[in-house]
Amino acid sequence: MTIGSDHQTHDLPVIAIVGGGVSGTAVAFHLLQRRSLRPGQLFIFEPRERLGAGLAYDTRDPAHRINVPAARMSLLTDDIEHFQRWIQENDAVADDHEALAANGSLFPRRAVFGNYINSMIHPFVEDGRLTHIRQGVERIARSGRSWTITGEDGQRVDADILIIATSHPSPLPPHLLGEVLASHPRFVPDPTTPEALAAIGADDRVLVVGNGLTSADVIASLELRGHRGPITAISRRGLRSRGHARVKQELFGDFADHPSRTAVSLLRRVRAAIREAEGEGRSWQGVIDQVRAQGRDLWQALPLEERRRVVRHLRPFWDVHRFRVAPQVEAVSEEAIETGRLEVLAASVAALAVTDGVVNCRLRLSRSERSIERQYDAVVVTTGPGHRGILQSQDWIEALAGAGCLAMDPTGLGLACDTQSRALDAAGAIVPSLFISGPLARGTFGELMGLPEVVEHAVFVAGQVAAAIAEREKERRGAYPASSAA
Repeated sequence: MTIGSDHQTHDLPVIAIVGGGVSGTAVAFHLLQRRSLRPGQLFIFEPRERLGAGLAYDTRDPAHRINVPAARMSLLTDDIEHFQRWIQENDAVADDHEALAANGSLFPRRAVFGNYINSMIHPFVEDGRLTHIRQGVERIARSGRSWTITGEDGQRVDADILIIATSHPSPLPPHLLGEVLASHPRFVPDPTTPEALAAIGADDRVLVVGNGLTSADVIASLELRGHRGPITAISRRGLRSRGHARVKQELFGDFADHPSRTAVSLLRRVRAAIREAEGEGRSWQGVIDQVRAQGRDLWQALPLEERRRVVRHLRPFWDVHRFRVAPQVEAVSEEAIETGRLEVLAASVAALAVTDGVVNCRLRLSRSERSIERQYDAVVVTTGPGHRGILQSQDWIEALAGAGCLAMDPTGLGLACDTQSRALDAAGAIVPSLFISGPLARGTFGELMGLPEVVEHAVFVAGQVAAAIAEREKERRGAYPASSAA
């Protein structure tokens, strides 16, 4: 079945969005705020039943919480507390007595935010202005300036404008782990999949490879499942995601005025601001939040080679300060450390072998010549998105890259696009009528992993798409439409 193919006859440009998580749904929502679209003009491909949840907020694990206070998460950039009011109006945390943290901030379960986004977009699905195609994408073909998107069940949409708003790719386990443990029943290469931890027994000795937010989530989920065995969490630097300030912090510092042109200069300015803030009795969180708020300008002021230096050398430190753990989740890890059940090491896997289901592992300690031998019953990979595999993450993305429509950003963080979020090919040329929204655009726009930045970027992309629609309409009716004589 093909839909959208006759749109030229009634002069209505058709827009297709691939990915119905927060990014794609937010683009659709804000595009509908800007443009009076008719049924049959806007389509979104998303295999999940609900729009807006995506990978992050589709989880039903009660241990998974948003890691930003609810008062700072909203689909409306000019009404930052909208989500928190929605929670109160809908009594959405009535059955979650741990949602309120000691500092007075709300950290509800992630599924609640997915429900919120869905409630905002659902009216447009109901009245037909947005068509939700509950299929993944099988292939995408380009014909001139138009696109044909074919779903996994065969449904096709012919579109004038295509927006790629898929999430970042699944984790890529370290080669050694993937090679040796591929068939192990308690090897979890991607803990974000449903019931990924179900095979881990209560007394299993667990190795967690990675120390970021996902690692903290895994530890909290295991605890909620009744796990009581020892856990070792490793990363090359042994850095753990930090927590939130005990009291609300105002933004501190200014880095956008005469922005730094080198990674070293930016680092020095941030460190100086933290020292100044602490001298005034403030905490580092307000400084990092200011860097985040000004992140787009700071990133775009850096030459390409300096961006690469940030990715290579500073990104691990940025990630553990920027991506903070919800207080409820942090408390689980802290208690596990205090009781000796959780050990955090700066280490990497040097060698491993499996004997009768037991994983014999040699860990090389960082900044040391020493190694230690350990045995584990289960191994969980929490190293984060596999950015180096973006072009191979889905068949249709790989095919578009092969056709010259997509390329990796030079920083290796996402897909190449310009400052208007239009896709670029391998030669750096603009691919007409193709936009990138969300985390896959962060090589150009900088910080695009957090919810506030994702929504802000979606608003920006919606504006760019609205302008492209207007230009298409102008082309179709002629540069100077007929008007009545005075």
